[in-house]
Amino acid sequence: MQALWLSLCLAFCVAAILLVVGTPLAYWLSQTRWRGKFLIESVIALPLVLPPTVLGFYLLVVMGTDGPLGKLWTAWFGHTLAFTFAGLIVASVLYSLPFAVQPLVMAFESVDTRLLDAGAILGAGRWRIFRQILLPLSLPGVITAAVLSFAHTLGEFGVVLMVGGNIPGVTRTVSIDIYDHVQSLDYAAANRMAIALVFISFAVLSTIYAVNRRVWSPWPTK
Repeated sequence: MQALWLSLCLAFCVAAILLVVGTPLAYWLSQTRWRGKFLIESVIALPLVLPPTVLGFYLLVVMGTDGPLGKLWTAWFGHTLAFTFAGLIVASVLYSLPFAVQPLVMAFESVDTRLLDAGAILGAGRWRIFRQILLPLSLPGVITAAVLSFAHTLGEFGVVLMVGGNIPGVTRTVSIDIYDHVQSLDYAAANRMAIALVFISFAVLSTIYAVNRRVWSPWPTK
C-alpha cells in the first residue's frame, strides 16, 4: 500500500501543478493570433507520441549529476534531482502536460467570444473577464484537465522508472510495484494492486463523463 499512497501523492501534486502552469498557457494558446503557435502546441503534444523511455532518458540526462538542472539542484539542495520524489514530480509534469493543456484550450475556445467582448465593453479588464466569465464557463474543461492529469500520472511506468528508479518509499510507484510482483511471480499481490488501480481509474472516468454530460454542472441542462 506504500506504493499506492506514493502514487496518489504524486498524482495529486502533478495535477495541482499542471492546473497552475497549464491554465495560463492554455489561455494564451486559445487567445493568441501568433502564426507560430503551432510550434508551441507541437512541443506540448510531444509526450503523446514519444515513447516514455525516450522522454525519460532525456529527462534523466538533464536532471542527472552532469545535467544543467541536476547541477542547479545540487547547488541548492546538496543532492541531484534524479532518483528523488521531486524528480518524479518534474518528470510527471512534463509527461502529463498535454493532458492538462489540451482540454483547457478546447474549453476556453468553446466559450462564446461575444460574452468576452461584452465584458470588455462594460469596462472589465482582461483579468476580471478571465476570472468572472471565461473560467466559470470553462469549468468542465478545468475539471477534465485535472482528472486526466491525475489519472495519467497515476498509471505512469516508463518515465518514472527511468527518472526515479525503484527505491521503496521514495520512487517506487504502484505501476512499478505491480511489475516487481509479476517479476517475482507474486500474482496475488500484483492482482491486489491492479484491482485498486482499476477501481480508481473507473472513478476517474466516471467523473469525466459526469462532467461532460453535466450531471452535476452548476448550470441547468436544457
